[in-house]
Amino acid sequence: MFTGIVTAIGTIRETTQQGDLRAVITCPWDPAGIAIGASIACSGTCLTVVDRGGSPGDAWFAVDISGETVSCTPAGRWTTGTPLNLEPALRLGDELGGHIVTGHVDGVGAVVGLARSGDSWRVDIAAPAALAPYIAAKGSITVDGVSLTVNVVADQPDGTCRFALNIIPHTAEVTTLGALAEGSEVNLEIDVLARYLQRMNSLRG
Repeated sequence: MFTGIVTAIGTIRETTQQGDLRAVITCPWDPAGIAIGASIACSGTCLTVVDRGGSPGDAWFAVDISGETVSCTPAGRWTTGTPLNLEPALRLGDELGGHIVTGHVDGVGAVVGLARSGDSWRVDIAAPAALAPYIAAKGSITVDGVSLTVNVVADQPDGTCRFALNIIPHTAEVTTLGALAEGSEVNLEIDVLARYLQRMNSLRG
């Protein structure tokens, strides 16, 4: 489990296609604190550490990425040089600063609008029809591993929806969201509570 509070930005240093895709990701952590078998959210995707090394402040860890994961995340996400939002798994006693996040990507959204809003950026994202019922104004959503609050939702005639959120300067600086542009694709994870509420409502129907 995670909270959607990013603690570092990592970069894919290299990839190799074995049975699965193996990626080596650099990060500014101490390798001694990265356990083999640990879970790390990489731009919202929960992956398992299979190797690690480096030195304090200049560490790296390796993960295996299944074909299913590659198919459920944005095209080109797992290529050399790609920056990733990193968050280690939540530990008992840690502060729940964002919201409960599982690290399971529910779908891919696309940035369809960017505009200044005070010192922040308003970002409009198009979400697929399968996720539209779970996205609500003032609800939580995870975008590329970052816990954010939905400002408004606009349902579309084809069953999809567009939602808007604000990226404050701090979030833009410490995550990859500051580099978003129109057309950028992002991992989306809906609020786990919304998932269960929708399921209960469907059974009542």
